[in-house]
Amino acid sequence: MSRRLLWILLIGLALAFVLLIAQNGQDKIAGLSTDDLGSLVYHVGLVVLIGGGVLVLFRESVSKALEAVLFWVVVGLVLAVGYTYRAELRGVADRVMAELVPGRAAQLSARSVEIVRGRGGDFQVAAQVNGTRVAMVLDTGASTVVLTQDAAKAVGLPLELLSYDVQIDTANGRARAAAVTIDRIVVGEIVERSVPALVAQPGQLRVSLLGMTFLNRLQSWEVRGDKLVMRGNP
Repeated sequence: MSRRLLWILLIGLALAFVLLIAQNGQDKIAGLSTDDLGSLVYHVGLVVLIGGGVLVLFRESVSKALEAVLFWVVVGLVLAVGYTYRAELRGVADRVMAELVPGRAAQLSARSVEIVRGRGGDFQVAAQVNGTRVAMVLDTGASTVVLTQDAAKAVGLPLELLSYDVQIDTANGRARAAAVTIDRIVVGEIVERSVPALVAQPGQLRVSLLGMTFLNRLQSWEVRGDKLVMRGNP
């Protein structure tokens, strides 16, 4: 890389940064608050210090020194942009993970989540039940949340005290279940407390069901193609 091209790139970056600052008002500079600007100045200063050290280290080879300085300037700008838009980048990463991990809830807003349909056609939901992760399947035909025996044991329900006196319809036919109240069900940032539920008898249910006793408490929920969107109450 020639010295002339390096200088053109450096000057271009400097002018772009100056113009970005000049087009904003006085309350915010380049869209940054006072605290964010102070952090940016610190990091840019650190980058300049490192770049200066590299320049001294390569003083016998100006071309290599300029290449090194340019690299660190670009790294500094990337870090500054990443810091400024960290919330947006976190949201993008969350959406990508929701696409890759079945049941993972992507946060759309403070009280809205989105879940991608699984390969089997069902909406798998990675819920937290009483603080324990429980794999569930959305079932709008289930009038209540239903837990398997294993899930009920994992979340700490007193299985030895349950009375299986409620009849339910399952894929295997009629079965009995025990009525319980779940202290807390969490999906993403949506939290519902004191949720009525059932615990199926041993061997009657293969996966826990996220039924209407949870869905009816939400502000709204809807299926958009292969996406399930749930909105919690304020």
